[in-house]
Amino acid sequence: MKFADKLFLATTALLTAIFTVFGMWMLSSNFTRLLEREVERCNSASRMFHFLFETGYQSAEEFGQDYALYRTLDSITESVERDGSYCFVLKEDGSWMYGKSYMDEKNLNEAASELATALNEENACAYVIRKNEKGFYLLTACMAKAGSPVILGICSELTDIYEIRQDLLTQYRMALVFLLLLGGVCIYVLSRYITRPISRLGRTAKRIADGDYELRSGKSGTDEIGLLAQDFDRMADRLVEQMEEKTLEAKQKEDFTAAFAHELKTPLTSIIGYADMMNTMKMSENERAEATYYIYSQGKRLESLSHKLLDLVSMDKNPVILKPVQTKELEEMIRATVRPVWEEISLHGKVEMDKGIICGDRDLLLSLFFNLLDNARKAMDKGEKGFILLKGTSLIDGGYEVKVVDNGRGIPKEDINRITEAFYMVDKSRSRREGGAGIGMALCQKIIKLHNATLQIDSRLGEGTVMKVVFPKKEN
Repeated sequence: MKFADKLFLATTALLTAIFTVFGMWMLSSNFTRLLEREVERCNSASRMFHFLFETGYQSAEEFGQDYALYRTLDSITESVERDGSYCFVLKEDGSWMYGKSYMDEKNLNEAASELATALNEENACAYVIRKNEKGFYLLTACMAKAGSPVILGICSELTDIYEIRQDLLTQYRMALVFLLLLGGVCIYVLSRYITRPISRLGRTAKRIADGDYELRSGKSGTDEIGLLAQDFDRMADRLVEQMEEKTLEAKQKEDFTAAFAHELKTPLTSIIGYADMMNTMKMSENERAEATYYIYSQGKRLESLSHKLLDLVSMDKNPVILKPVQTKELEEMIRATVRPVWEEISLHGKVEMDKGIICGDRDLLLSLFFNLLDNARKAMDKGEKGFILLKGTSLIDGGYEVKVVDNGRGIPKEDINRITEAFYMVDKSRSRREGGAGIGMALCQKIIKLHNATLQIDSRLGEGTVMKVVFPKKEN
């Protein structure tokens, strides 16, 4: 069942219960007050009947008990019955003295006898309401003394009161049905209006589940549904981001596997080929020496590749202890290492680091800077125009910035975000000729992450590349 239908049924049932209970209470309360007023009127008439009877009986008592009794009744019943009530009188033993014919007509003899039996003390009064096929009747009675005790009673018809109650009840039922029908229509329309954003949100969720990942609810507002729609949009954005991340991660793993297999295939093919030649063919000493060199060089390449892969894997498993490292010490070690290489290929280079402290692991930092400088070297052709700069600068906020600048070939814009992936190479043929396997920048990214630093790359094709590493300030 839809939420709108549940809301409609629940609200309608609640209104029905409220209207029914309130209406019945109101009708019952009004009827009770009306009945109490009629009972009080009859009790007043009964007391007046009792007073007139005793007064008239005492004035005629000298003529005898029976004479005084009948004479008194003849003189007062007309005034008592003026409002439509009827008098009846019974002796203490239950025999009728007055009003028997009327009570027989209304089938109230038994009720009158029961009422008379309930009176057991002089001047005691009581009343009873009886219903029969002729209607509703109120009987009130009290005990008077006329020589011997007699029961003085008055019978009033209440049928009109009960008919009024029944008419009011019927009218209320009709009004209740009309109100429920009208209210039901209003509630139905209102429930559909209130739940329409939820239905729209449900349709949006279904379309997103079917593959329309760019679709959003687009609803704004400060109510609960508006906030729900905004949270839903944020959730959808986050899910799409995670899906894209998982897709990219899967592609990276696939590329990693393919590149790794390719990197292994080339040196293994060379090793197997030259080994087979040495085993099956007659070779001169120079040819054998050349084959041995190729086997050795390709084996060293595989060894270097395995070491880099081990470094890449072990960095996440082995804890790195960060200690203050003097930048001038790093400068001297970097300059001493790269100067012979640059001189050999006639490359102009400069290493200059301001005095400062980097909180890190010295060996990892050196590996980071050597890899960045090596990538810069591979990015340019040999010649006197090649230039590389490693510049270290202390920052105002206490951090330290190291830039590696070259004027090499540059990196295409679409490749910048992927060069830190393992085995990813912008120019694969050139990188392999220069002994690269595409793991250097992946190692750099790992080292930067372990030092809580950030890497920024700015590159233009044909102009060069700037790689900026920003280290955070030393924590006390």
